[in-house]
Amino acid sequence: MNLTVNELFYSLQGEGGRAGEASIFIRLTKCNLACSFCDTDFETGTKMSLDEIAAHIRPFAAKWIVWTGGEPTLQLTDEKVAFFKEKGYRQAIETNGTRRIPAGIDYITCSPKLHFERVKTIIPQADELRFPMQKGDPLPDISILPVAKRYFLSPIFDGQHVIEENVAYCVSLIKENPIWSLSLQIHKLIGIP
Repeated sequence: MNLTVNELFYSLQGEGGRAGEASIFIRLTKCNLACSFCDTDFETGTKMSLDEIAAHIRPFAAKWIVWTGGEPTLQLTDEKVAFFKEKGYRQAIETNGTRRIPAGIDYITCSPKLHFERVKTIIPQADELRFPMQKGDPLPDISILPVAKRYFLSPIFDGQHVIEENVAYCVSLIKENPIWSLSLQIHKLIGIP
């Protein structure tokens, strides 16, 4: 079993409900969407066996893997998740909600980009919903979304730089709709690789 990996690194989770936690990030190639604000090159990567990935991450102290992308569900399967679970890893996924989540995932971050009403049929529950927002974007309708423990608005950055009007816009939406919380990309703000 192989995965095509764009990037593999050890850092702190930079946003959302697990912000600040040490995590192993495995960014997989390929995406089924083309979002204008995406900051990831998800076309290029290196094919690695699961054993090669396991050997690469073994020295890291954390036992949390974050599967991200692109869209990780294009490559991740129940068997691949089970392989790392057997090695003692807890696993989180960051998904756009367009495909089924493999069995065994411990923490689901869903960040829908299109067809919000369909996401709930694919992923009925998530640990968090996180929406990238820029000034003027409509607030997502929670009633058509998966049930989540936490709901986050994440202001869109310009590369590594804060766009103040996006932050102000998110803050105003959250003040009016307090079920939502703010998720800043702290890894960008303080330069965590």
